Parts: sequence; structure tokens; C-alpha cells
Amino acid sequence: MPRPIRVAAAGDVHCDEENREELELAFRRVDGDVDAILLAGDLTTYGELEQGELLAEICRGVEAPTYAVLGNHDWHCNQVAEIVAALAGADVRMVDRGWARQEVDGASLGIAGAKGFVGGFPDSQLADFGEPLLRKVYAETTAEVEALAAGLAAIAACDFRIALLHYSPTATTLEGEPRGIWPFLGADRLASPILEHHPDVVLHGHAHVGAFEGAVGDVPVYNVAVPVLGRDFFVFELDGAEVRHTA
Repeated sequence: MPRPIRVAAAGDVHCDEENREELELAFRRVDGDVDAILLAGDLTTYGELEQGELLAEICRGVEAPTYAVLGNHDWHCNQVAEIVAALAGADVRMVDRGWARQEVDGASLGIAGAKGFVGGFPDSQLADFGEPLLRKVYAETTAEVEALAAGLAAIAACDFRIALLHYSPTATTLEGEPRGIWPFLGADRLASPILEHHPDVVLHGHAHVGAFEGAVGDVPVYNVAVPVLGRDFFVFELDGAEVRHTA
């Protein structure tokens, strides 16, 4: 069996000048101690290019391979292409509607990513019916589901497999949030490719006062939004059988 892989994950870092020093310290704390760093969306506060460039500056020189998906905040100013380019220049690999494979001491780590989108959960779901604008929302979620499925299929042969999202694929990590906003925090349609391909773990953010731990079937799901974590990163190990939390 390959050795366990050690990962640091966080969502909703909301980078801007106000938390620059805090983020720099957070990355320094985990760099050199983990095999990969995963960022679960809302990389910026308002989706401004300057905020993306600041995060790129913080990530530049980080030794651990860093992977990320976008969040809703990152789209706010419609500067996504510029933000992605800035992060790519700092060796942050975007797996938004994509996937990546990394070799770690002879073992393979696969990461399938998607932002995800809204849609809701049983008893409160958006249907593919009615006004064209609402059907476009439904279609956008469909595209995210299909991208996640394709990414998980592409990494199926990897020793360790992680699904990285921003929106939640399960209501089990939304407990604590007002139920009226659950349809805007994720969609259980995202659970279908997870159930089919059964990754080792799913990570997401977005739900700032949700629950830390949940599940899709028997696949563990962790809400790694920084406000939920109460710390900089969730650091864990995968050994092929379980997710081991570390201090």
C-alpha cells in the first residue's frame, strides 16, 4: 500500500488586504507539512482582480502543489479569466470543471473539481420547468454535475481521489444554516456522480455556519469553509481506508 497522503484544505478564505498577513501565515504553517493544498472556492472577497493577484502573491513560492475551484464571490466582478490567469502564474492549478493528477512517492492523488451551483435538496428543489431564466439556472447546475462526473471518471484509477467543490452536494453539512437558504447553498444533484464514482472524500465551502462533517451515502463530506473550521486549514490524511484528522 502507498503511504498516506497528507492534505490541507480550506474554503472561503476571501482574500483581501485586511487578511493578507493572516493568510500568509496560514500558508507558511502548512507548507512543507502537506502533500497538497486544496482551496474550495471564494478565493477572493468580491472577485476583484487585485484580490486575486494578492492571493497569487501569497501562493507564489509555496512548495506544496495547490489546487482550487472558484466560488460565487469570485464571479462577482466578472473578472474570473483575469483572476485565474493571475493564480496560474503563481502555480495554483484551477480544477474548476476539471481534474488533476499528482504523484506522491509512487502513489497517485487525483482531484476532480467543480464550483457546483444552486438547486436545493429534497422538499425544496428547482425543477427544469417554467421560465427560461430559471431553466438556465437548472442547466448551469447540470453542467457542473456533468463536469464533476467527467473529472471523477478521469481520476478513477488513482490511489487516492478527492472531489473539490464550493457548493454543497448534501444537506448534511448545512445544518445550522437557515433552511430557507439551503437551495442557494448547493444541490443534491451534485451527489449523483459522487455516489457513482465513490471518491475517498468530498470537500466544499460556501455554508459559513453549516456543519463541518456530513456524508453522501458512505462517502465522507467536509465543509471546510474557514468560518466553520475556526482555524486556517483542515489538515487530514488519506490512507485508502479512512480520513484521519490531524492536529
